[in-house]
Amino acid sequence: MTPSTPFLQQRSEPYPHWSSTTATGDELRIVPERGGLVTGWRSGGEEWLYFDAERYADPTKSIRGGIPVLFPICGGLPGSPLPQHGFARDLPWQLEELAAAAGASAGPGVRLSLVDTDATRAVFPHAFTLELDYRLTPGCLAITARVSNTSAVDGASAGGVIAQPLPFSLGLHPYFAVQDLAAVRLEGLPERCFDHIPMAEAATAGQLERLTTGVDFLAHPSSAVRLVDSAAPAGGRWIAMETQAPLDLAVVWTEPPRPMVCLEPWTAPRGAMASGDRLLQVPPGETLELACTYRAGVG
Repeated sequence: MTPSTPFLQQRSEPYPHWSSTTATGDELRIVPERGGLVTGWRSGGEEWLYFDAERYADPTKSIRGGIPVLFPICGGLPGSPLPQHGFARDLPWQLEELAAAAGASAGPGVRLSLVDTDATRAVFPHAFTLELDYRLTPGCLAITARVSNTSAVDGASAGGVIAQPLPFSLGLHPYFAVQDLAAVRLEGLPERCFDHIPMAEAATAGQLERLTTGVDFLAHPSSAVRLVDSAAPAGGRWIAMETQAPLDLAVVWTEPPRPMVCLEPWTAPRGAMASGDRLLQVPPGETLELACTYRAGVG
């Protein structure tokens, strides 16, 4: 679908993208053909996402920045034809404008959608539609995902997929820009986490002490997780990730010397497609909705 409203505009600089801007000046930058990628989020005069535009310009390299989408798996799955973090971040998506809706965190935004193809069914034999709504209000980015099982309830679907449950994990991989990793702190995480590097349980405090040398861990917080960058101007700035089950696991990843911290909501740990741990299943003809909100501020 080609966007047709004046609120969503196509731009060529600093790279080809679509820009969705609200009346208050909040903005999303989106590149649907590169994995449905949100490359920028501007709010309150601040750019909140880290984005390596030079690396992005080389299509042979993995993207570092923006908000990549992880589906239908998070992490890798040994012995599977599915690539690391699934295929959604590598495929073209459809884009459309969303008008403001009633209720909190329901400002104007965009909808990105992805449907199964012959290529996806070759590595993941399921019929699906994945929609991601990004809505803007001042200082807030609300994200709603809908995963639909479009396999035919009676007989085969258009892609030849018979009625069967749709198993999946979903994650978002936002890169948040920071001034100095040494001045970053994370609040709201539990005492214990799972370190993805040795694949073992660990003390969260020890992980947070190593942000400047690189971490990759998963935790299950009971409330919002707050990323505070005290080195930023104007008294520092912060991002709060508010999750809702089942999109309520938190992954923290740093890759020094990049000035960024990834604070990611996942539905399940790595390997869930094989282990069944928190693996989600959508019956034929049904849809599961997931939600996460990021709030941002300074001082």
